[in-house]
Amino acid sequence: MTRAAQWMCGPCGFIYDEAIGLPDEGIPAGTPFESIPDDWQCPDCGVAKADFFRVPD
Repeated sequence: MTRAAQWMCGPCGFIYDEAIGLPDEGIPAGTPFESIPDDWQCPDCGVAKADFFRVPD
């Protein structure tokens, strides 16, 4: 079974976990990172989505 991907904010280390999503921001559990709007920003430090990188499995 493949686990959901995790994406880390380069500057602050915030983790977006696809399995959990960000319900408080309207991003339901199971939402792939690629499906988050391009203008979305890190909830902790405000950097762009482009500054995130995938955490290796």
